[in-house]
Amino acid sequence: MGPFEMVVAIILIITIGKIIQTKQKRTKTHRLLNSAETQQMQDEIAALRKRIQVLERIATDSSANDLNRQIEELRDR
Repeated sequence: MGPFEMVVAIILIITIGKIIQTKQKRTKTHRLLNSAETQQMQDEIAALRKRIQVLERIATDSSANDLNRQIEELRDR
């Protein structure tokens, strides 16, 4: 085997390895995106965002009666 053939063989081996590595990463990412755990986390994030919105309204509200009502709504959840 000459030096040119060795270089071509090394390049082919590296290329095949990178292709396999890329396919494995895509498969792993696809599995993670479809898992039930991911859906559960997305639901939890949505609920937390809603709570943050309520807390922001409470923090900027000037009415004491309205503040007490919103606090009670949070406790009921």
